[in-house]
Amino acid sequence: MNKRELVKKLQEIEWLDFEAKEAKSEVPKSSWATVSAFCNTAGGWLVFGVSKKGKDYEITRVDNPEKIEQDFLTTLRGDKFNKLIKAEPKKYDIEGKAVLAFFIPSMHSKDKPVYFNSLSNTFIRTGSGDQRATREEIDAMYRNSSFDKKDEELTEFTFEDLDRETVQRYRTYLESREPEHRYNSVTARQMLELMKVIIGGKVTVGGALVFGTEEVVTSVISDFRVEYLEVAGTSFADALNRYEYRMPVLKNLFEYYFAISEKLKNHVNIPFRLKGMQRDENQPQIKAIREALVNLLMHTDYYSNARPRIRVLSDRIEFFNPGSLPKAVKYILKEEFSMPRNNTIAHIFRTIRLSENIGSGFHKMFTGWTSYYSRKPVVEGDFDYYKIMFYLDKKVEEKAGEKVTEKLGVKLGVKLGVNEETTQKTTQ
Repeated sequence: MNKRELVKKLQEIEWLDFEAKEAKSEVPKSSWATVSAFCNTAGGWLVFGVSKKGKDYEITRVDNPEKIEQDFLTTLRGDKFNKLIKAEPKKYDIEGKAVLAFFIPSMHSKDKPVYFNSLSNTFIRTGSGDQRATREEIDAMYRNSSFDKKDEELTEFTFEDLDRETVQRYRTYLESREPEHRYNSVTARQMLELMKVIIGGKVTVGGALVFGTEEVVTSVISDFRVEYLEVAGTSFADALNRYEYRMPVLKNLFEYYFAISEKLKNHVNIPFRLKGMQRDENQPQIKAIREALVNLLMHTDYYSNARPRIRVLSDRIEFFNPGSLPKAVKYILKEEFSMPRNNTIAHIFRTIRLSENIGSGFHKMFTGWTSYYSRKPVVEGDFDYYKIMFYLDKKVEEKAGEKVTEKLGVKLGVKLGVNEETTQKTTQ
């Protein structure tokens, strides 16, 4: 942050990543809450030598900048905090007045929560202020610190406790998608052992959530469910009814994937296109929404008090995921970064090719969706959740060509022996 950027910040009203304090002769005690909040959230600048009067900020100066800088940095490297914090210091001279600024980085999820003196002094940044973290928020940070390990923990259940119908359905699907896969030549129990779904005779948490009976799954996660809602409006407020459809509770994640996937297909436009002599229903935009679904199931923090949720509204489809992303989306897209929260669940879905193996899932979501729709998916979130929104705005050229495509599609469909009513539905 240079001098011009600092002055600009002082002219604004609120900032998520900026906190100013007077600090005329000593480090303010309230600074430690801000340091904790920045470390636990998205990082930010802590500025000394500025006072607030109403909504205005005034540069007041730091009397002894060298001493205050040393005191502040020494404390961050001492035992007041539970983690070593490496702040980036800067000094400014504004109209003959000394101002100190320190960039406090966001800590890696493995190092959170960051607190001072005791765990009760754990803070997070909400809006432009510091808030003491709740017990649930602290618990979420601890779960994030063991990001990719929770679903590998062992349960008390064995192979005999799993849902046989689900296991067989999975094997049948694998044989159809990967007929040469080595898992096809072994027994169901051996397959699950090779996949690390069963370790030492015990079913992992991830394995129980995908293959378990209702009794097994609810023994692991008592309030297990994936919410799926269809709302006839852009929000609950403008809908005549709170929701048009709500999916009932299903027994495990494998059932949820296929049930929700079928529902979502009805809300994504699939223009009539031929692939060989068959109608192509597996177009990039439908692949994008399926990838978002499996991404939700692989990355959800199932121990959170919140539940994974899909909402289909009139202008968008939303995927709400309890649990944060391991990195910012821009880095995930740039680096094709892959670090699922639930490794066991990810391996189960990737084995049958329902998800990408090489970290390109987010890339598929973004490029696939914009191949037909005009807006990129929007991602927002915090340390304990993220949400992906797919807006249903069609591209201009798609709108202009839809009627022509529909007429041509129906004619071709009829020639291929496809029911006309079905053909018209897929072009809508």
